[in-house]
Amino acid sequence: MHDTLASLVERAVMGSYRPLEFYLREQSRLPGPRANLELVNDVSSLLAATVPKYPDKVRSLLDYFANGNRKMVQSNTPAEFVMLCGIVGYGECAAVYAPWRAEVQEMLKHYACSSYWRIREAVTMGYQRLLDADMQGTLAYLMQLAREGSLLQQRAAIAAVAEPMLLVSQTMIVAALEIQRIALERLHGIAAVERRNEDFRTLKRTLGYTLSVVTAVNPEEGFALMRACAVWNDADITWILRENLKKKRLAKFIEDTEGVSQLLA
Repeated sequence: MHDTLASLVERAVMGSYRPLEFYLREQSRLPGPRANLELVNDVSSLLAATVPKYPDKVRSLLDYFANGNRKMVQSNTPAEFVMLCGIVGYGECAAVYAPWRAEVQEMLKHYACSSYWRIREAVTMGYQRLLDADMQGTLAYLMQLAREGSLLQQRAAIAAVAEPMLLVSQTMIVAALEIQRIALERLHGIAAVERRNEDFRTLKRTLGYTLSVVTAVNPEEGFALMRACAVWNDADITWILRENLKKKRLAKFIEDTEGVSQLLA
């Protein structure tokens, strides 16, 4: 981690926000196809190391970066990158500073509804930081989000748990598949006229890969869920299943993938 960044973060925590903000904008790689996520992670880690000593100061900085005043920013711009740093930073800091966790969960829930895909990805990263620190509490929250949240909030829940590095304990694996099941059942119940909006398409596209991530680590239950969904005769569910069956991570499960494909034929 570059000494310059560490120095800028230290100054920002002490109240001098602008030098760090200018640095983040300059190094954002936006506009462009891929934001500088390495820098997002580095800034988040530095702030997380500082938050136990200066929680109020770090909070003020993160609120400034996460656009707490709700000013409009444009997508694919350095300003959006600064928001990413604030949102992911909140997740990272709450992971090490427990008093923030409940509030940060709610903040991420708000940002999950953003029309900007990078902001939604920042929400996913934030929840994943919380899962790594407090699996049980965060899973319970994401389960509720899957059951009761909006389409984009459901999207945040299914994406957050579809991370191979987190899918190592049986508790996490079982809960991750249950969250996929809940989202699939809710999507299946949506009326045709309501399936035309962009939020529905966003959730559908996300389910087009998350189910295979979870199934790869829990093939018996994952393919059982796919087989159950395959007989619903729902065109959108069929698309989701076919997209997941294409993923290389499922290629070794030949018998299972062929069985689901036959049901969809």
